[in-house]
Amino acid sequence: MTNWMPNPATLSRPAYLALADQFARAIEGGALPAGTRLLPHRKLADSLGLSVQTVSRAYDELIRRGLVAGEVGRGSFVLDQTQDARQPYLPERPGEVIDLSILKPVVDATHFNRLRSGFAWLAENMAAPSALSFRPNMVMPFHRAVAADWLMRQGVPADQAGIAVTNGATPAITAAVMAVVPPGAGLAAAALTHHTMKPLCSYLGLHLEGVAIDGAGMLPAALDDLARKGAVRAVYVQPNIINPLAVMMPESRRAELVAVARRHDLAIIENDILNVMIPDRVATFAALAPERTLYICGFTKITVPGLRLAYLHAPARHATAVANRHLVANWMATPPMVDLLSQWIKDGTVAALAAWQAEAMLERHRVAAAALGSLMPECHANSLHLWMRLPEAWTEERFVEQARLLGVAVAAGAAFRASDKGRNQAIRISLGSTRAEDLQRGLSVIAGLLRDVPEALLPTI
Repeated sequence: MTNWMPNPATLSRPAYLALADQFARAIEGGALPAGTRLLPHRKLADSLGLSVQTVSRAYDELIRRGLVAGEVGRGSFVLDQTQDARQPYLPERPGEVIDLSILKPVVDATHFNRLRSGFAWLAENMAAPSALSFRPNMVMPFHRAVAADWLMRQGVPADQAGIAVTNGATPAITAAVMAVVPPGAGLAAAALTHHTMKPLCSYLGLHLEGVAIDGAGMLPAALDDLARKGAVRAVYVQPNIINPLAVMMPESRRAELVAVARRHDLAIIENDILNVMIPDRVATFAALAPERTLYICGFTKITVPGLRLAYLHAPARHATAVANRHLVANWMATPPMVDLLSQWIKDGTVAALAAWQAEAMLERHRVAAAALGSLMPECHANSLHLWMRLPEAWTEERFVEQARLLGVAVAAGAAFRASDKGRNQAIRISLGSTRAEDLQRGLSVIAGLLRDVPEALLPTI
């Protein structure tokens, strides 16, 4: 707890937002240091003469801003603000909010029923080592063979010895970065990249170098200039529509970047978590440069969110390092879930769910186009999100705040920037995180804001 208290006499309307602003200033000014436990909702409400609902909405707003974390049964705590990047999504979903901030696939009863059936299959078929063994080599060889076959069918040259089965793409990214970028060295990434790259590099003691982009992705000349300075050891790419711009990098651009990587002996970390879900995908970096590409194939966003698994394939020169880093950070993926993934690959469930998701996203894009009209940004028709540039009159922070006041949560573009250079105001909008009718309503709110000139709300006495 803390002795600091908000001043109710200075609260303007809406009261919850003014209250959140007071907390934010206290956190940023050090009056509420990291780890401070905030007063319970009702106790603070009674102390300030406010409703519990107002205090609850203020705390929700602090959670959205990444200033506070709510822990069930323990309360709300101030987060450490020394890290440069905050999560772009709402850690929790408050009631009555259309949450378009977190990137999710479309799901319905089909997915829940598939997973229930999968668990029934596991109950009948799970081998004893999956439940009882601590040794990856007792559990994973069969699954690495399945993984190698799956990757080769997707056009990715794969060797079982180079495969690590991980609990999702994030552990795979971490293991790959640790394997090819030593402490103190640099990692290149597109100026707009995965929202975890900046904090990850900070935690590992690496330098993240943002590379200029255009509508097709990373610019080869910019990467070449950076590599000539000796500033980076590897480059991280997301070429297949999971990148913030939601575009497909042309094969010609990939070939140019491969030439730069070979010229400077850079490792390539390729995040291809949508893989088979994309009908018109082109040759991967792993196919174009198998000798230097660490390839990540994910399943969470193309099958069921609960199937948190991914394959990480490394070429021979990096395979041992990847295996060691994965052992240190994760030991091994959860064996029963890997049993299920292998079965789903063999019986066609993965391919069927990925095809279902591709069709579902086509429909979500139709909903988005109808709601946004001429404001609809250019993007791939199967992408899980939209990247919306904001008019000059808007800042990201103000737009996110106003959308939130109207009951819609979106992600600010700042979380995806590798650096502060070339800052164009933008938001990311998830298309699969809610029901189609809620998506339509949320996008209509966004369209209305985009067409309006923002005006600050006057305080009331």
